[in-house]
Amino acid sequence: MTIIYNIFYNLAKLFARMFFSMRVVHPERMVESGPLIIAVNHSSFFDPPLAGICSRRGVYYLARKTLLKWPERDGNDMSALREVIKKVKEGNGIILFPEGTRSKDGHLQPARAGIGLVIAKTGAPVLPMRIFGAYDAFPKNAKRLHLSQITVVIGEPIHFTEEEISNPSRETYQNLSDRVMSAIADLQIA
Repeated sequence: MTIIYNIFYNLAKLFARMFFSMRVVHPERMVESGPLIIAVNHSSFFDPPLAGICSRRGVYYLARKTLLKWPERDGNDMSALREVIKKVKEGNGIILFPEGTRSKDGHLQPARAGIGLVIAKTGAPVLPMRIFGAYDAFPKNAKRLHLSQITVVIGEPIHFTEEEISNPSRETYQNLSDRVMSAIADLQIA
């Protein structure tokens, strides 16, 4: 991790604990080395840093062009997906949101095929993660923060067989994405 990443990592961790009493369920399941896709539900602006502070390793994010310069996510921008695939193949961890965008009502949305494409191209394991309470704290279109308990539940890593990822098609990618979204939906606060 770079010094800047470390500073923001520690500030985000402190902020989450102080203002939202954040707790992590099953932190021992976090994969701290090797290629990894961390798949997280998306209901708040807080989701990226909340997911990132659950790991001691540096992680990459896919974000809209309006938020960050690298990588971009504008419609069908394949350069962003190519960069994500490259980072995962290099042995990095990356956080992706299978739903593609923040939920308008806090409920889980259907998965889009993009994460399935990344899985098929990299063969990397996927770590499902579900964040509870972030929507209550800062929902889409909110004007201010609300103090609420935030809990992050980490699931068991999902490993895919060669057979599952070998047929490059939209249907394959969607099936992989749906499997990941189902694993996220199954996560509950213990």
